[in-house]
Amino acid sequence: MSVPPSAPQQDAGSSVHGGQGTERVRRRELVAHPGFVRLLAVRLGAQWGDGVFQAALGGAVLFNPERQSDPVLVAMGLAVVLLPYSLVGPFAGALLDRWDRRRVFVVAGVLKALLTLATAAVVAAGVTGAWLYLGALATIGVSRFVQAGLSAALPHVVVPRRLVAANSLVTTSGAVAAAVGASCAFALTGVIGTGDTGSGIATAVSVVGSVVIVLVALGFPRGALGPDDAGPDETAVRAVRAVAHGLADGGRAARAAPGVVAAFWAVAAHRLAFGIATLVMLLLMRRGLTDWGALHAGVAGLGETVVAAATGLGVAALVTPWLTARVGRPATVRIMLVLAAATLLVLGLPMTLPALLGASFLLGLVGQAIKLCSDAAVQREVDDAHRGRVFALSDTVFNVTYVLAVALAALFSPLDGRSVPLISTAAAVYLLGLVVHEVALRTTRRHTPGAGSGAGRGPDDAHGGSQPAAPSVTTTSAAPSRSTSESSTSQRGEATSDVV
Repeated sequence: MSVPPSAPQQDAGSSVHGGQGTERVRRRELVAHPGFVRLLAVRLGAQWGDGVFQAALGGAVLFNPERQSDPVLVAMGLAVVLLPYSLVGPFAGALLDRWDRRRVFVVAGVLKALLTLATAAVVAAGVTGAWLYLGALATIGVSRFVQAGLSAALPHVVVPRRLVAANSLVTTSGAVAAAVGASCAFALTGVIGTGDTGSGIATAVSVVGSVVIVLVALGFPRGALGPDDAGPDETAVRAVRAVAHGLADGGRAARAAPGVVAAFWAVAAHRLAFGIATLVMLLLMRRGLTDWGALHAGVAGLGETVVAAATGLGVAALVTPWLTARVGRPATVRIMLVLAAATLLVLGLPMTLPALLGASFLLGLVGQAIKLCSDAAVQREVDDAHRGRVFALSDTVFNVTYVLAVALAALFSPLDGRSVPLISTAAAVYLLGLVVHEVALRTTRRHTPGAGSGAGRGPDDAHGGSQPAAPSVTTTSAAPSRSTSESSTSQRGEATSDVV
């Protein structure tokens, strides 16, 4: 599949130290590509709807005065939000690497809209137990399917050297859209009430995101989002048959890519620590804190922490490309892991509303920066034939890690969430992640041909230097996507301006 004529071209004059002017050029090139703009619109609509749905559902379970919650119930609610992808992940990976992703988005959007309305009716009726959880599991499961497809499709609308800037803009703006959606849900329930009826209405509003997915995805030509190697003989039977091998294939592809394993360990550490911090924050907002001047506890305070975290995500979109261009991806991850540990010890332990908002901002920044580095590693180092499975595998593992952290923390947390040992443990997990990240980097370097002599060095090998080496084409993409390789044939020997 060839690149549309409007695809952004690579400029030979750009460099690592292009400054703010070069960064603005990169952004303009991205937004000038209609395919990228449409894919961004799908991301924003999908994640806004996710934010509304999850916040409305969380409010129905956690802050609804008609229901009671304890740490274990909070952990169950978070499991409902995140475990669906653990169930559909292998299927998603196999399908996303075989079926037209544009068609997948359309079908998933319609299905998600129907499931959302059904779940909203269950919430409004005051139903608890299996029906509520099944509706949430199905709805969020479809949503996770869409998210993995969006990540896998991005290289089809962006040339390789612009992937980092695209990742920064798309992933961060999508996360901000989810936070805005959550804030909309909190604001709506604040007006109409946090009872069953109010929560049901707020849940139903999230269907707008599904409508956006369908309408925008229909604007893509068939096959425009890949996969490259999907032929007309690909059928559902063949795709489902590949599910048995999906996780193993994704694992092998990730393990063979320099830098991906180390980045995954960093993300896993963040998810573990953030899971513990999330449970503590939710319980503090419900029982452990009171209003502090203009700051609020309860559901209003939860909305304020979401806004603070969203602000951190936005800052990460600016900081991460700038920082990785100067110190490299591994050093960026190190900085973020240390910053997260310090944040929990300095701002987490006081357990006051102002400190909690500051911690939410910094942890939002850290988590997004680490995720951007991880996504860039997968998109640059894993070929298109396996990229969907790697993203599906990574999301599955990280969501399971997050849920396990929340579940274990729930067993040791007091009802009001005030637990110094839990916050200290979360900080220690970040530092442990730093150690494992370093070990993985050194192991990867020893097993990478030519690593000792500098041949084939990529950004992952800029281990602590301030001037990362330009990545070799042979190491950054073993099998580049057809949608991007044709537009970059004349630039294959040049240094990339997005060194992460």
